[in-house]
Amino acid sequence: MSDLYVHHRAMAAPLAWASLAEQLVERRECLESYGIRLYGVWRSQIGRPRDELNVLTVVESPDAAQAVSEVLRASGALRALEHQTMRPTLRPADGTPPTRQGNYAWRFFETPPENWETFLNLCIEAWPGFEDAYDSQIIGLWRLEPASNADSYGNIRSLLMTRRPDLAMWERSKLPQGEAEAEVRAKLSRRYDLCDSTEVHTSTLLTAVDAEDTARWT
Repeated sequence: MSDLYVHHRAMAAPLAWASLAEQLVERRECLESYGIRLYGVWRSQIGRPRDELNVLTVVESPDAAQAVSEVLRASGALRALEHQTMRPTLRPADGTPPTRQGNYAWRFFETPPENWETFLNLCIEAWPGFEDAYDSQIIGLWRLEPASNADSYGNIRSLLMTRRPDLAMWERSKLPQGEAEAEVRAKLSRRYDLCDSTEVHTSTLLTAVDAEDTARWT
């Protein structure tokens, strides 16, 4: 799992998020010539501005992120852009992108270094039961760069992406039914308690191949 990922947060001009995404996808082959694979493009659902895109790429070097910036800026629809590099931990095992539509949760954690290994072990223990119970998938858990991977308090910063079929399953997954689900929730709750901070927003996948999201979320 040596791939380097880049999370790009792109703010489009008002109501231009779709056209900005389309232009990025159309330039996929151009990006590949720079050693960049497009992992996915997501639109805002809950918790982020309407015209913001979240883009993940797999790159050969941190410098490659600049090529994505150039493609986005060339469209004329971009208003602001920021990015951060990160490396996979337990998942993903490779750069195969997600393709199924659904409710994608982006949860950021700030974890004290002394709690990190326990945090990872709880993920390993909880994920199989979580996926089986809720028709959901853990897309990835990335540790944010730079090399220090730390916030101003010395914490390890990470991004967890999960996919659920829809928002109804999001709510369902927070309300365990039965002993097995309660055990999964207890492990996930323990993981949250190991962190100094966590925040989440949700999105849907513009590069999905099975279904298009046409809802007006924000």
